[in-house]
Amino acid sequence: MPYTPSGFFCDRLIRERERRDGEGSLNKPLRFNGQDFNILRQEYLQRKNLFEDDSFPATVESLGFKELGHKSNKVKNIVWKRPKEICENPQFIVGGASRTDICQGDLGDCWLLAAIACLTLNEKLLYRVVPQEQSFSEGYAGIFHFQFWRYGDWVDVVIDDRIPTFNNQLVFTKSAERNEFWSALLEKAYAKLHGSYEALKGGNTTEAMEDFTGGVTEFYEMKEAPKELYKIMKKALERGSLMGCSIDSLVPARFETRTVTGLVKGHAYSVTAVEECKPSQHKDSKVRLVRLRNPWGQVEWNGPWSDNSKEWATLSKAEKEKLQHQSAEDGEFWMSFEDFKKNYTKIEICNLTPDALEDDKIHKWTVSVNEGRWVRGCSAGGCRNYPDTFWTNPQYRLRLLEEDDDPEDNEVGCTFVVALMQKNRRKERKMGANLFTIGFAIYEVPKEMHGNKQHMQKDFFLFNSSKARCKSYINLREVTQRFRLSPGEYVIVPSTYEPHQEGEFILRVFSEKKNTSEEIENRIEADHPVVRVKEKRQALHKLFSLHFFSLLPHLSLSLLFGSMMPQPAPASAGEESEEDQQFRTIFQEIAGDDMEITANELKNVLNRVITKHKDLNTEGFSLESCRSMIALMDMDGTGRLNLQEFRHLWNKIKQWQGIFKHYNADQSGSINSYEMRNAVNDAGFRLNNQLYDIITMRYANENMNIDFDSFISCLVRLEAMFRAFQAFDQDGDGTIRLSVLEWLQLTMYA
Repeated sequence: MPYTPSGFFCDRLIRERERRDGEGSLNKPLRFNGQDFNILRQEYLQRKNLFEDDSFPATVESLGFKELGHKSNKVKNIVWKRPKEICENPQFIVGGASRTDICQGDLGDCWLLAAIACLTLNEKLLYRVVPQEQSFSEGYAGIFHFQFWRYGDWVDVVIDDRIPTFNNQLVFTKSAERNEFWSALLEKAYAKLHGSYEALKGGNTTEAMEDFTGGVTEFYEMKEAPKELYKIMKKALERGSLMGCSIDSLVPARFETRTVTGLVKGHAYSVTAVEECKPSQHKDSKVRLVRLRNPWGQVEWNGPWSDNSKEWATLSKAEKEKLQHQSAEDGEFWMSFEDFKKNYTKIEICNLTPDALEDDKIHKWTVSVNEGRWVRGCSAGGCRNYPDTFWTNPQYRLRLLEEDDDPEDNEVGCTFVVALMQKNRRKERKMGANLFTIGFAIYEVPKEMHGNKQHMQKDFFLFNSSKARCKSYINLREVTQRFRLSPGEYVIVPSTYEPHQEGEFILRVFSEKKNTSEEIENRIEADHPVVRVKEKRQALHKLFSLHFFSLLPHLSLSLLFGSMMPQPAPASAGEESEEDQQFRTIFQEIAGDDMEITANELKNVLNRVITKHKDLNTEGFSLESCRSMIALMDMDGTGRLNLQEFRHLWNKIKQWQGIFKHYNADQSGSINSYEMRNAVNDAGFRLNNQLYDIITMRYANENMNIDFDSFISCLVRLEAMFRAFQAFDQDGDGTIRLSVLEWLQLTMYA
């Protein structure tokens, strides 16, 4: 279900607050679905019952939504069983977790299993994802848990141990040891994270690698691989990086079909080692080898350096032991680096983040992480092909501070990797969501603008070309690319290919040397006179000493900031324009003897005048808009406007009308929601992206246009809330504290 505007932003604020409290770190992961493993296990141990997970039940809904949904014949004979119902003496891990514990079942998730196989090569990484001290004997309550990196946070996922079976055999992932279940339970926890088992069908190994480590992945096409690819692979494994590879199939129907060499097209493999050996016939040179693993646990390469090939006879016993050579149909095999490049089409390397390993001997990257969102009509500007909206995309200022220690090819600069990841698209697949086509561009900031954190405007992108950009826009969960640029300041602009596509994303920058990146957020401020501290204190003292909130049915904001507002002297008849005279006449006609008008009367006044402006596309001011205007201008707390207050309001409306007409250049009578940024700025308000997003969702119509009355209503609300905040902000530190009563009265009347 999509977020409502208020729901999304409240949820985002809560997440940010949790992070400040340390939630979401490796040492303090978030509890997925609010489930606490230790509390639940203790509760069920005391009950002497086995845990049943209502949030991921043993039903068809957890299996899938289409091929594994209610209408599928595949699910009719599936029975959910606990390991103790499947075999005698079930074990969580038998003899240590290893690559042979992962054998693919009837689910197209070889990409996930290839990543799990890589994970077993590093015990520290493995046992962070698969917490130890879980078993089917001591402390067993039918409950297990696993930890994953999820869009910037570590989450702890709790499951029960009911697993899908058919004829008492596991339907999905299984171990070569019939009584070992850690890999099947890990797959179930990952399925829960994404909503169902079927959601795991099809993907890239990189997804799971990153979800196991929080790392960032680089892709290399073999036909365009750099000449130092072997060195890159070797260095990556030394760092603890995870690595996968695959052979593309041009014909989808031939996915996962075996070739004559024993390799499988459209299938994900793990790269588990890169080594050099010295055969006896190569006295002065070494042979480069790569070790790979097929997640099926069988079907291997049958060419040179395969398990039983003649090449092994040329190695000494010590060399064979170093390479851990063994002849077994276990899915693992060696091949020469040259054959590897000839047969495979791409390789994926997941570089680890600083928190992935604690071993100081292994080199780690520094990383900066930013969350963002594309909002239709406001910040979903599309790629550079759409210059009118591209500039409205979220922007991130990158500072490269130090050059590389050992630049290659004698080139100086800072090496870094940019990774743009779209969020939640796999989980939302059952609702028809597909991956967006995404990418990013990097622009150099002129020196005179260094330190200026303002959002770059349209003209900047019209007259400056990008310094670097991703190779192509592509519909993957994450787009990454490595760059080398001189130290300095840059702007990264992430976007979907086409405008108006809504979604959340995270942008990460990895580098071997120090970097900083942050979203360009305009300072939030308004061009209004500042209330003198003495006046503010007097107003607040009067407010609370008279128990103002309990005495009045609403908060009259103007009593707090009345001294801020310009008090226009009544114009003499000689100074009045024809329009002023018209207003006075209409005002007197409607207001009557008391010379004050209500919200309903204000609506009639404004709409009688506004109908004379044929260039404004509006259905007229609503009663709700007029109530907000009275809340802004009501200086004496009557809930009505006198002529003086009304005159001040109209002066505001005339000022804002001029801004509206400026951006209504096409004479359509409304302004585009993307132009609203500049219009709001011209009205004297500096806001950040989150606030522009809210304005768009609140005031734009389905065509992403804002008519005149919505425009005025927005500015009235902005001015009212800014002034109220200033009145409460006694020390001017940008923070106020309100009781729930004060908060509700303030927001209900504004």
